[in-house]
Amino acid sequence: MIVNWIELIQLFIGFFVANVLGYGGGPASIPLIYNEVEKYAWSTPTEFSNIIALGNALPGPISTKIAAYIGYDVAGIVGSIIALIATIVPSIIALIVMLKFLQKYRESKVVKGISLLVQPVIAMLMLVLTWQMAANSIGDIGWLQTIIIALVALWAMQKKKIHPAFVVLAAFIYGGFLLPYF
Repeated sequence: MIVNWIELIQLFIGFFVANVLGYGGGPASIPLIYNEVEKYAWSTPTEFSNIIALGNALPGPISTKIAAYIGYDVAGIVGSIIALIATIVPSIIALIVMLKFLQKYRESKVVKGISLLVQPVIAMLMLVLTWQMAANSIGDIGWLQTIIIALVALWAMQKKKIHPAFVVLAAFIYGGFLLPYF
């Protein structure tokens, strides 16, 4: 594969920006990563949904798995490495700086306020991403299938306390072996 420097720079910038602004960890950065994926047309919404589903079924942080996959898909091994570096470096720098800051000002009302007031913004980012994924699902498999699968997943995780990885695995099995016949 010929190295396309523009694609590598875009991968670095896209994942760096998404992870610098992704306060709250991997799940909070998913909508930001999705924004970069859309901007650079690295995958379709359906492919991105599949990447998230598969990433959630595997161990480890979701943002690094998304970065590794998208990076590899765009520019091979080098792209995967660049996207991973762009994903990990902001966290390393922020962790070192923030730990020093939080240790010094841990009782400050400002620090406590920052932590509390950013939560609704993260919740809204996740809601927008959920809405977009639901719309794609409805378009691909219809209202009834989407609602049934979503309700069964909610029931399994909330009422039966089944680990999300097993729920995702069950959805993969259903989608691969049963859904094609409906």
